[in-house]
Amino acid sequence: MGRGRAKAKQTKVARELKYHTPPADFDALQRELSGDESPPPPPSVEDEEDDDPYADRYADKYRD
Repeated sequence: MGRGRAKAKQTKVARELKYHTPPADFDALQRELSGDESPPPPPSVEDEEDDDPYADRYADKYRD
């Protein structure tokens, strides 16, 4: 039960994608493919360690 409504929605979305393509920004695509812009720098290692929610913040204080 209820499969007909889901299938109808999938069919509607598929038709929209097939027949109605969004406008393409060919200038932006050319810039991206030519590599005019420099890639963003990789994140530093220190930032990744600070973002770890499971890191033991007090490990340095209580070493045996």
